Amino acid sequence: MARYELRNHLRAVRTEQHVTQQELADRAGVTRQTISAIENCQYVPSTLLAFVLARCLGKTVTELFYLEEVSAGEKG
Repeated sequence: MARYELRNHLRAVRTEQHVTQQELADRAGVTRQTISAIENCQYVPSTLLAFVLARCLGKTVTELFYLEEVSAGEKG
């Protein structure tokens, strides 16, 4: 069975729009640390938070988040 991990383009989109982690956190109602953890793939956001972040940045969820297949024994 394939194993997948959730990856994101959050940092790229955020910086392209000149939005700081704190500004995005304030818009989404979370902490700056949460934004950092999501950007570094250390935290998987809830479905609700993924949609909120997408809306805050004017993107779709699939423009921000994607699945990456990970080989057995590999941890991303």
